[in-house]
Amino acid sequence: MDIVPQLIANSLIAGSIYAILTLGFNLTYASAKFIDMGFGVMTAIGGYTVFYVSKTLGAPLWLGLIAGILLSGFVSFLAYTFIYKPLRARKSSGAVLLIASLGTLTAVQAVIAILFTSQFQTLSGLLHGNRVFELFGAAFTAVQLSIFCVGVLLFLLLAFLLKKTLFGKATVAIGDDEEVAKIVGIDTDRAMGRLFFLSGAIGGLAGILIGFDTGIEPIMGLPWLLAAVVAAIIGGIGNIYGGIAGAFLLAFAENFGIWKIA
Repeated sequence: MDIVPQLIANSLIAGSIYAILTLGFNLTYASAKFIDMGFGVMTAIGGYTVFYVSKTLGAPLWLGLIAGILLSGFVSFLAYTFIYKPLRARKSSGAVLLIASLGTLTAVQAVIAILFTSQFQTLSGLLHGNRVFELFGAAFTAVQLSIFCVGVLLFLLLAFLLKKTLFGKATVAIGDDEEVAKIVGIDTDRAMGRLFFLSGAIGGLAGILIGFDTGIEPIMGLPWLLAAVVAAIIGGIGNIYGGIAGAFLLAFAENFGIWKIA
């Protein structure tokens, strides 16, 4: 059996998850100019919110999905409002902000572990089956196909948002020069708050998709964050579109590299 088609499929699926994460990460990095490690834990918040709302409480899955995405965004917004914003106002360095965001990741991760234990959980039981498809010699599940489709849709939506809306233009302006953006009348604090909410929501969405495909655990945030950072660096950190290319390059390098080594 030729394994190459399966490796390509696996790379596209992994690349889609990396791309979603990199989109969320680059949104804040491009404007705030620091590595927000707290972004990583948004994946766990999204996944565990769905687990609690739809599995523990028995609420409809759609309600759990909405709750997971919104709560992730809200926690990210709170982190910006009460931690990063005051530090930025005092002109703190990127290193200080990085350490503060690491504290955010660690603290929220610990709270999740206390509430749900460190046991590995899966969200796949919430689905009514997970059909397996075969195409050109590669097998993939309905969830994995959904991951790819969500990644494409999210990219298109963000491209439209950044190019065609006032919020998107304000975001680009802040990324180019925040002081100039303030001079021309852009409310940078408000725009940054929205950016962090959107970034956190995207992280939560990624965590939910990961939960349906492989599973969730409290410490899942850091490894997925590192993947997003590496992909962002490959594509040009802060470059939202380049990050997509970096995500898929990383995924293909991982899958084909492991195959060659094995």
